[in-house]
Amino acid sequence: MKAAFDTQAVLNGLHSALAGHAGFISLHEPEFAGNEWGYVKECLDTGWVSSVGSYVDRFEAMLADYTGARRAVAVVNGTAALHVCLILAGVGRDDEVIMPALTFVATANAVTYLGAIPHFTDSEERTLGLDPARLGEYLAEIAEQRGSECFNRVTGRRIKAVVPMHAFGHPVDLDPLAEVCDRYGLTLVEDAAESLGSFYKEKHTGRHGRLAALSFNGNKIITTGGGGAILTDDDELGLLAKHLTTTAKVPHRWEFVHDMTGFNYRLPNINAALGCAQLEELPGFLVRKRALTERYAKAFEGINGIRLFTEQPFARSNYWLNTLILDEVHAHERDTLLAITNDAGIMTRPAWQLLHHLPMYAACPKMDLRVAESLAQRIINIPSSARLGEAG
Repeated sequence: MKAAFDTQAVLNGLHSALAGHAGFISLHEPEFAGNEWGYVKECLDTGWVSSVGSYVDRFEAMLADYTGARRAVAVVNGTAALHVCLILAGVGRDDEVIMPALTFVATANAVTYLGAIPHFTDSEERTLGLDPARLGEYLAEIAEQRGSECFNRVTGRRIKAVVPMHAFGHPVDLDPLAEVCDRYGLTLVEDAAESLGSFYKEKHTGRHGRLAALSFNGNKIITTGGGGAILTDDDELGLLAKHLTTTAKVPHRWEFVHDMTGFNYRLPNINAALGCAQLEELPGFLVRKRALTERYAKAFEGINGIRLFTEQPFARSNYWLNTLILDEVHAHERDTLLAITNDAGIMTRPAWQLLHHLPMYAACPKMDLRVAESLAQRIINIPSSARLGEAG
């Protein structure tokens, strides 16, 4: 006979880990305790608040230095970053782009902006990300090579790219995924929106494919208010990304000449100033977030039917959002837990709706999604702000 599930024990575990933090506890709050006020004030004092200014260049240089990427291009948000990544990867109208069904809607939205089609694949429980082994088996069934390109023999469309997303900051198992991409001639583009500060085998996420997208939304590990960035180790792609995202304007002292259809995806200088200060604080954020994860691990140790998700041996996670996973037999308790925790002033939330369940993506091609379907019913994100890692 299986032990009963104790929702009160879970709530007690949260209270124990969060002891000393009073009031409503949000899921993930920004923190401004460094040079944010000074840098933003400088923008206001000098008038350099819009699309031109020294902080944009500085922010891009700091991002490249921190991640190890050759090029970082700051843009207005993470979705814009992914949109341009896909353009640079050669994704075109009616192409299929493989991605996990268990991801935020922006991953699929960026694909549809190009008139391309999301193609949903399953996740694996050990990473919460795209499953390379099952993807390889699936492609062996439905894909065919025509020269150097890959086509879906069921739909007849070209499969151009694979976009793994590092869910809640946890790196996908990238080496075997890269091998699958190489085998089928697919371009690997990382959706690293949630994984600034996460590493796969000592190499920062976003540097294992041809391009990657980051996000600095208000709830991310660092924020520019809104904002994102493109990462690449290809100098030519980096220069083209900068050109495309700044309206494709040819440099000139006074003439307005644009040589391509570009995008006004520029990150304002005042937002970049905020980002520079936040990047200075990132190492400290990561230390405190890991301390919080350790506190959660201790609090939930021994509670039946639920576990704290932790990083794989090949990864070092930023633990952007700490995650509880219910045992399958207790999946029906998810909504009860969400209700009692939020009622208690502790913000929790489920994973996103699986993308093939959304009306605009219901007809998209997909493989068997049994693991993603299960995970979506069992994931609960819990408060993860860096400040919560401080001693109560």
